[in-house]
Amino acid sequence: MKILSNDIVLRPRFKLELPYAKEVLLKTFERSAQHQFLIKRLDEHLFIKFKADENHFWSPQLHLEVVEKDLKNCTLFGVFGPNPSLWTLFMFLHFGAAILFIMLGIWTYSSATLGQSYGVQLGGMVFITILWFVLYALGRMGKRKGRPQMHKLYQFMLDTLAV
Repeated sequence: MKILSNDIVLRPRFKLELPYAKEVLLKTFERSAQHQFLIKRLDEHLFIKFKADENHFWSPQLHLEVVEKDLKNCTLFGVFGPNPSLWTLFMFLHFGAAILFIMLGIWTYSSATLGQSYGVQLGGMVFITILWFVLYALGRMGKRKGRPQMHKLYQFMLDTLAV
């Protein structure tokens, strides 16, 4: 099964309809923790991560949410994502760059309106635009580096569901 397409997807998602009761499915994942994965459960949410020996900066994690449809069926929602600390860092950098870009844009407009030079501000805006492309490229590189581990997490989930 193909997990990722060539589309711009920050956090790939999937949904599965399963013929299991919610609690049975959650307990199956709790019992099936293999040597390479850490599984944490919070209510009907499961977080599956790699243990420290296989973990690297770009390692993904799989967040599963089990929603009960009836007593014998449930829906499994899955989201692949980076480590929450890494995700927060990238969002902080993007937000900071956006705020700085807007501030420089206002400063550039004000300087141009007042007839003052605005080359430095314009240069800063160009620099921030380049920085955004660099952040995007780093994110894509990290996603590519984490893809094999994403497939391992997905395969572990499929193997666990087959039990």
